[in-house]
Amino acid sequence: MAPMTTLSTQIRTLFSARGTVMVDVPVLQPADPFLDMAGEDLRRRIFLTESETGEQLCLRPEFTIPVCLDHIASRAGTPRRYGYVGEVFRQRRDGPAEFMQAGIEDLGDPEIARADARAIADAHALLAHALPDAELSVTVGDHAVFEAVLAALGLPPGWQKRLARAFGAPEQLSAALADLSGPPAKEKAENSRPDIVASGLDALTAHIAAEMEKTGLSTSASRTPEEIARRLIEKTELQKVRLPDEALSALKTFLDIDAPLAEAPRRLQDFADEAGLVIDRALVAFSQRALAILAEGLPAASIRYDAAFGRPLDYYTGLVFEIAAPGEARPLAGGGRYDRLLTMLGATAPIPGVGFSVWLDRIEALRGGQG
Repeated sequence: MAPMTTLSTQIRTLFSARGTVMVDVPVLQPADPFLDMAGEDLRRRIFLTESETGEQLCLRPEFTIPVCLDHIASRAGTPRRYGYVGEVFRQRRDGPAEFMQAGIEDLGDPEIARADARAIADAHALLAHALPDAELSVTVGDHAVFEAVLAALGLPPGWQKRLARAFGAPEQLSAALADLSGPPAKEKAENSRPDIVASGLDALTAHIAAEMEKTGLSTSASRTPEEIARRLIEKTELQKVRLPDEALSALKTFLDIDAPLAEAPRRLQDFADEAGLVIDRALVAFSQRALAILAEGLPAASIRYDAAFGRPLDYYTGLVFEIAAPGEARPLAGGGRYDRLLTMLGATAPIPGVGFSVWLDRIEALRGGQG
C-alpha cells in the first residue's frame, strides 16, 4: 500500500475513534463563498472556472467552507463532528497545486473552551501518531482578544476592521500601524483622483467598472467594482485618523506579548491593568480556554501564546493555532474558531464552529515517505 494511502487509512481510523462522521464533499465548489469569506491570501490562489450556465465555480481550495455548506444543506442536527481526508487545489510557490489535507470540523458545541481545546488535542494526536519522534510545538493566537483591545483603545470602526483584516498578515499589519501612527509615506496611486473618490459610492463604482472593462479585467474574478469602491472610500476616511502615541504604544505592547500558554492569562491581565483597558469578557474566555487546553495533557512547555499570531483567513473569530515541528518553516497543522461563518453561508440560526486541517504532504516529507 502506498505511504499516503496508508496514512489516510490511519487518519480515518483515528478520526472515527474520536467521534467524527467522515464526510466527502465535491471537488467542484461554488466560488462565491471563498471569494467573499476566505480572505485575500486564499482568494488569489484559487482555480476558477464556469459552469455551462455561467455560474462561477472553483476547485476545492480547502474543506471548512464546503463541509459547512454540506452541513447546512443536509439540515443535520448539532453538535456534530465531521472528519475528512482529501485533495485540495491551490496555486503554491513551494509545492504542487494539488495536495492532500485531513481535518475535523466541530460544529454546534456550546462549550466553546472545551471544543477549542479538543481541536488542538485532535490535531496534536494525529501528528503525534504520524510523527512519533517529533517534538511538536503549538502556537496559539486569539482574534477575539485582539479585537477587544482595538475596541478598548477607542479606534474608529473602520480602523478596527482594517486591523482585524490584517491580523495574521505581518506585513499588512505593520503597514496599517505605520499609517495609523503618521502620514502615509506616499500617496497611493489608487487615491490619486480624490475628486472621484469623493463623488460617492455609486459614481466611484461606475468609474471603476468602466476602467476594468476598458483594461479587460474581469469584474467577477476577484472583488467587484462596488467592493473596490467601498474599500477606496474606507481607505480615504482611514487616512484622516491618527492614533494618539499612548494608545499606539499600548497596542504595540500588546502585540509583543509572547508567553507560555500557562502564563498568558496573567500576562494579558497585567497588560490590561497597566494600559487601563477593560477587556474582561475576552480575558475570561481566553482563560477558560487556556485551562481547557492545558487539561488535555499536552506538553505544557510546547504551547505558547503569541498576541500577534493570526491566520490569513477572514472567517476566524476567536482561537487560531498552528502546530509545527522543530526546524520546519511551514506548519503541519492549522485551525481556529469561526462562529460567524455558518450564518454567513446561509444557516438560519447561529452555529458555533471550530476546526483544523493537516498538510499530509508535509507529514510524508518528514516521514521520509515511509508508511
